[in-house]
Amino acid sequence: MNCQRPLILISNDDGYQAKGINSLVEMVRDLGDVLVCAPDGPRSGQACAFSAVDPLRLILRKEEEGLRVWSCNGTPVDSVKLALNQFCSDRLPSIIIGGINHGDNGSVNTHYSGTMGVALEGCMKYIPSVAFSLCDYSPDADFEPMRTLIRSITKRVIEEGLPKGVCLNVNFPLGECRGVRICRMAHGTWYDECVKEHHPRGYDYFWMVGRYRNDEPEAEDTDNWALNHGYVAITPTHIDVTHYEMMEQMKSWDFDL
Repeated sequence: MNCQRPLILISNDDGYQAKGINSLVEMVRDLGDVLVCAPDGPRSGQACAFSAVDPLRLILRKEEEGLRVWSCNGTPVDSVKLALNQFCSDRLPSIIIGGINHGDNGSVNTHYSGTMGVALEGCMKYIPSVAFSLCDYSPDADFEPMRTLIRSITKRVIEEGLPKGVCLNVNFPLGECRGVRICRMAHGTWYDECVKEHHPRGYDYFWMVGRYRNDEPEAEDTDNWALNHGYVAITPTHIDVTHYEMMEQMKSWDFDL
């Protein structure tokens, strides 16, 4: 790899073989050297989980001029941590990208998403990070309409960076795109999340499924509204979860010790 070029670290939660991550690599490959380190299979819903007990392995899957692809038997965050530790000690990435995810990561999905886990892990390492997702769960989803904007955002973040502790959550709608909205995360709720079944051998088991409800469907400044109306939703997301207004209110509380 050419150390004079930007280094782009890419991971995901659908696995290194997924169409989304391979489409992303092809889209940005000319913008810098690309290092892929991604799970060896699907890891949806892993969020920022990492492996504290199980040993991890790395397997080199592809090596070409300006491109190396590694798989990891752990989580998306494991993949980022291993890549930074094993391959980036002398050259930090200019950007870390999660995706392209098969399925949207708007609203509270931000907290569950392994794709966002990639961006959040990069953000916690003070590396500019972005997560890209498409509202299409199909393994053969068409990512080509995302190309121009993904390249534009990637180039801008490489050149200008992002504020410390801030990453970008970028979600693309299904179908024709009407434009881009910079928006906040919608308040939403997952419900009916557990389906109980009975096994013929005499025990109960459960499937984690669920249905999503937008709890503020008329609010036009949210990611859910943007996606439902054909817009790309870009939500600047920060690591600091402190609620500063509540912190100030609590300074007047009396505490019994």
